[in-house]
Amino acid sequence: MAIIEEISELLQKGKVKNVKALVQQAVDEGYDPREILNDGLLAGMAVVGGRFKREEIFVPDVLISARAMNVGLTILEPLLVEVGNEAVGKVVLGTVKGDLHDIGKNLVAMMYKGAGFEVIDLGVDVSAETFVEKAEEVGADIIGMSALLSTTMDNMRETIDLLKEKGLRDKYIVMIGGAPITQEFADEIGADYYTPDAASAAEVAKKRVLENRA
Repeated sequence: MAIIEEISELLQKGKVKNVKALVQQAVDEGYDPREILNDGLLAGMAVVGGRFKREEIFVPDVLISARAMNVGLTILEPLLVEVGNEAVGKVVLGTVKGDLHDIGKNLVAMMYKGAGFEVIDLGVDVSAETFVEKAEEVGADIIGMSALLSTTMDNMRETIDLLKEKGLRDKYIVMIGGAPITQEFADEIGADYYTPDAASAAEVAKKRVLENRA
């Protein structure tokens, strides 16, 4: 098996140490870091995302594969900068103000990375002002908000209202998710997309950003 395919296979199995060693070996053997990223790490994570969406694997499996991807990315990132590799887009992501839950948000972050996005993770308890300021600062394409508590859902509306106030609403794709969130709520507050799971979020995000650039 070619080394790039092997990286993809081992990532799908969550073999962190093996992925790290093989990515380094591929770099040492002169493989293009973009090929290692796209055909190895991202291809493997795409398979993981599909299996998760079909409920063939579960959150712990995805997180282990995501760890494997991250160790590979750590090796590749400086090399990708050198060759001018461009991310699909930039996502500013966080759990809304008043909510300290991060497992779902972390899973979405991994799926976005697996789809080729640069992810700026703001963590938990993120205010509307912080979402908007950071999106402006980094030139984000997407603002992603997560909430697990129904009592914090309305803080998503605050961010969208603030974007409108500042005349920035049309500049960003706003995506929301979390256990209490529904399509009806997304429509009510004026979000662009609600997705029920992390894999779908990454798929929708990539499709929309690429359409915008076409």
